[in-house]
Amino acid sequence: MPDSTIRSNTDVVLIGAGIMSATLGLILKELQPEIKIDIYERLDIAAAESSDAWNNAGTGHSAFCELNYTPEKEDGSIDPKKAISIAESFEVSRQFWAYLVNQKYMDSPEKFIKSIPHMSFVWGEKNVDYLKKRFDVLHPNALFKDMEFSTDFSKLKEWMPLVMESRKESEKYAGTTMAIGTDVNFGELTRGMFKHLSQLEGVTLHFNHQVNKLKQREDGTWRIKIEDLATSQKRKVYTKFVFIGAGGGSLPLLEKANVPEGKGYGGFPVSGQWLKCTNPAVIAKHEAKVYGKASVGAPPMSVPHIDSRMINGEKALLFGPFAGFSTRFLKNGSYSDLPFSIKTDNVIPMLIAGYKNLPLTKYLIEQVRQSPKDRINALKEYVPKAVAKDWVLERAGQRVQVIKKDEKEGGVLEFGTEMITTADGSLAVLLGASPGASTAVSIMLELVTKCFKEESKTAEWQEKFKAMIPSFGQTLNDKPELLAEIRKNTSTVLKLNE
Repeated sequence: MPDSTIRSNTDVVLIGAGIMSATLGLILKELQPEIKIDIYERLDIAAAESSDAWNNAGTGHSAFCELNYTPEKEDGSIDPKKAISIAESFEVSRQFWAYLVNQKYMDSPEKFIKSIPHMSFVWGEKNVDYLKKRFDVLHPNALFKDMEFSTDFSKLKEWMPLVMESRKESEKYAGTTMAIGTDVNFGELTRGMFKHLSQLEGVTLHFNHQVNKLKQREDGTWRIKIEDLATSQKRKVYTKFVFIGAGGGSLPLLEKANVPEGKGYGGFPVSGQWLKCTNPAVIAKHEAKVYGKASVGAPPMSVPHIDSRMINGEKALLFGPFAGFSTRFLKNGSYSDLPFSIKTDNVIPMLIAGYKNLPLTKYLIEQVRQSPKDRINALKEYVPKAVAKDWVLERAGQRVQVIKKDEKEGGVLEFGTEMITTADGSLAVLLGASPGASTAVSIMLELVTKCFKEESKTAEWQEKFKAMIPSFGQTLNDKPELLAEIRKNTSTVLKLNE
């Protein structure tokens, strides 16, 4: 019987049609317009997993309100490094999105980004002290100079009326606010980027296509075996560069690639759920993203927040997320994902990381066992007058936290985004979760400079980097005037002043 496998060659293969692949594809086409790119997605639409609006927080993560980015050290001091780094990265994302709008690559920016205040809210003496210390550390930085702090009951009521409703004035509360926060519909953004990408010469987008195998050949190129799930047609693609940006599906593909850089990595899946408000009167009372303090052992994606969102053109109000445990690596994945990911090279790091993170295991068990009443009680900590009939439970996204080998500890659980690149720069893989989508542009720029080293140094590419990102190669926190100018420009282009 003749072999009916389709064979083709391309310069770049992107696996997964999420925000990361869309960002990388657009950057590469700007840098090298003649480059040929094939994109393969297992589902039938782009941005259906982690990038979808219902599957992530929709917060333009800029560290304005997320308390997990400013941990308190044992000596009581606050470390601002991660918050500053994330705030810098989000400014880069804003510049790139503004560039896409200026170039007419994207339709109306109001479809994917809106202005909304970012607030933190805590209660109790210890937490109030923590928030004040956090404010004192962040406020002197240019990136956070517009942050306001208050313990004044009437001021907090003005900032977040729904949250302060029916509270006792005699108790201790504190809040911070940043008026320049954003709500981002990453699903809308991603689909808009792919719409433009797919119209470019040399770019082919394949939905319902599953990558089954990938192997590096002796000449350094990659052979990828793919199946069309709709027709069962087999395909072999040969390429010089592969990017795996498949969310929770990235780890199994990294294992199939069988590269030394991928040894020892494991994944710990965490599922999520939202409480969604169905009462228009309650939805109308809240116009902010209000983040609180996470419970002991909670993963970063489970920091409680009460959020105004714009989803599919409608205002929504969500609370959560509530964490859970599932052995799936993707919302549309298989229950065998976790067991099949355990290999001889990662079993020890996974066991050690599991043992060292018993509070997380305990927290997840408690979350899974929650009753509807427990969830409403958790909501009442942020919306005191909440009533169960106004809220319904919605399934959120699936995240896979990274577990990796560690020389000192044996195995560590990482809460964040991890990029793995091979020594020859022919393969890059993105693992992990928050702040992910918000910092996609910075992550992909780092990937490009690592995997396309020589080209990145050329005057032509350097010039194009600066056209896309005016602050490229600079930090904005130490250049207040440049930061103010860039924020003003991106706010105007993205219509954030309206």
